[in-house]
Amino acid sequence: MPFDQTPLRLLTQQSRSYAPVLLAGLEDPHAELLAMVWGPRFDREHALGLWAGLSRRLPVDALPVLPALLSVADRFDALTAPVQHRLRRLIARHRTSRVPA
Repeated sequence: MPFDQTPLRLLTQQSRSYAPVLLAGLEDPHAELLAMVWGPRFDREHALGLWAGLSRRLPVDALPVLPALLSVADRFDALTAPVQHRLRRLIARHRTSRVPA
């Protein structure tokens, strides 16, 4: 059975716009990203904590991030378990490809 990547592609495209702003300056952005998607539901509490930190540091940059963050959360929750798992693997693989030698 072929894997339909459309829901995952839509989620990652939306995330690419705002994740760099949300995760900028954090010690381990991949770990923070994985923390939000580790369970069967998007960890909104963790995400809102990251957003609150961003809004204190860069209030103007934080404004458009919140609606996008909530939209990503809803999209993640709508994914099937195998697609959520694939997303976690992609994040982990991206993380290991960025580790300096």
